[in-house]
Formats: sequence, C-alpha cells, structure tokens
Amino acid sequence: MVEFDRRARRGLVSLVAAVLALGLLWWLLPAGSTGPSGSAVFATGARSGVYDRYGILLREQLGTELPDVDLRLRPSQGSVDNIEKLVAGKADFTIAQADAVSAYLTAKGRDADRLRACARLYDDYVQLIVLADSPVRSAADLRGLRVGVGQRQSGVRPVAERLLRAAGLDPVDDVTRIFEGIGTMPRLLEEGKLDAFFWTGGLPTSAVQDLAARTDIRLVELGELVPALHAQDAQARHYRAAVMPADAYPRVQGGQAVQSIAVANLLVTTDRADAALTEGLTRALINSRDRIGRQVHAAQRVDLRTAIYTDPLPLHEGAQRYYRAVKP
Repeated sequence: MVEFDRRARRGLVSLVAAVLALGLLWWLLPAGSTGPSGSAVFATGARSGVYDRYGILLREQLGTELPDVDLRLRPSQGSVDNIEKLVAGKADFTIAQADAVSAYLTAKGRDADRLRACARLYDDYVQLIVLADSPVRSAADLRGLRVGVGQRQSGVRPVAERLLRAAGLDPVDDVTRIFEGIGTMPRLLEEGKLDAFFWTGGLPTSAVQDLAARTDIRLVELGELVPALHAQDAQARHYRAAVMPADAYPRVQGGQAVQSIAVANLLVTTDRADAALTEGLTRALINSRDRIGRQVHAAQRVDLRTAIYTDPLPLHEGAQRYYRAVKP
C-alpha cells in the first residue's frame, strides 16, 4: 500500500511537471501564431502622396493586429500602375481610383475578372493648381500651356485628359502635356517650367500644402465640367461634383470653398489573396481609421457603413467574412 502511494505521488509529480512544461511552451510561442503569417506586398503611390502615407500608417497598424505578417510597401506611379502590379503578381494589395479600375475592367485587361475589393476608402479630389497671378480661371484657359498631367501610369493622367476634353480641348494638340508626378510638379510650377498641374488626391495633400507655404498659388474650380465628363464614357460615372472645404488648404483658399470633382478610392486585391489575411487586413483598416486619420485627414472618411460599396468590384471572400462578423 505504501509502495502504491509512492508510485501515485511520483505519477502526480510527473503529470504536474508535464503540465507546467506545456504551459511554458505555450507562453514561449508567439502571440497570434494561429493567425495569418508570412509576407505581403502593398503597392502605394508616389512619394509624398496620400497613398504612400496611408500605406506606411496601415503597416504600423498591422504590426499590432497581425504581428506575424510582414507588409512590404512598394512605391508606384499611381492607380494604373498599381492595378498592373497587382495582376502581374508584383503586389498583393493596393489602392486604386474607382475610375481606373472600371477602365481596366472595360478594356478586359489581364486577369481583370480576378480583381476583388476589400473596402471603399476615401475620395480623391481633382485639383488644378496654378500660380496666384496666373490668367487661368478655368480648364478651358489651359489652351497652349504646359500642363502637368501626372506620370503616364498614374491615376491623375486619365482624369486630367478627360477634364481637358470636357473643357473643349484636345489633350494632345491643345496643350503641352508634362508627364511628371506630385513629387516634381510643384517645383516645376515654382520654377516657371509648368503653367499648371492636375492632381487627384485626398485632402489635404502634403506636397500641395508645402508648395502653398513657399509660393502663392490658386485652385481652379472644375465642378462645372461634371456634365461634360459624364457624357464621355462609362468610367466617367465614377466622378461626381464635390466641394473642397474652405479649410482644405487654408493658405490658398482664403476661407472659400472650391467647386471640384471627386472619385472614390478602393482597397484592391485579387481572388488569389489568402482569405484570413484579407479579413485581417480589412479589420485593421477599419480599426485604424481614427489613428491614421489624425495624420492623413482623408482617412477619417473611411466608414464601416460605406466600406462595402466597392463598385465596380465585388468584395473579396475575406472582406465579406469581416463585414458579416461586425454586422449589427
């Protein structure tokens, strides 16, 4: 009987030691090890643009919510370039304007049927910027001038060319198009190498803010061109009249709102993206709205109620899972 008690005690001690060892092993395992892991590439945009800053801040959020995912940022020329990187497998997620996505679908681009959305984000505002003493008062006044229209694969270029046509100008024959990005167009305007430039971006765009701090500039109103825009093609339905609030660029606007044009941005991926990763990324995106919004004001427009409206793309399976889980 005594020998049995001894064996029982030894067995109990061994069991306790095993439980403690298992607990220690669990404690040493990385948190969230059952969640998505690995690396993913996020195509952003031009340096100093809103896409670029948004990507940086979203990656920081993922460091908390998806610690086992390494999100690598890749700069690009903008929406058109981003879509091409996505379908070529050079990026897993990106941001693109709805009109650029629509144009790619209409053209039946490579793997267009595989494109999916995670969320509708914020609106880009079309901005036509000139020096304060410029004679340009409308887009029609750009005839014969040197006009920055964005890089060739940017989202601003097709918008700028549509706007020029809406103003009765031929983008090829009636203006001298300068294919530069937001990183260089402000300097070229200051140096007298540009007469005007177009930009599409969230409000405010830091490059425009910085230009306004150095030089007197003016925003040209564009809202009157919306009817002529809508008459052009199917992609133009994604443009709508919008008002740039008076405090978007306080140094420039002098307390006055500016009639402009807006187009939605989408967070885009393909059906190849892992569902768990896509769900987690979508969750992080929505959860980070206020934190990112403190540095990128446009991000304050991201809203759970409107995020599901991702026309012209269907939602990715992972994003659908997230929205179903948080549905009231």
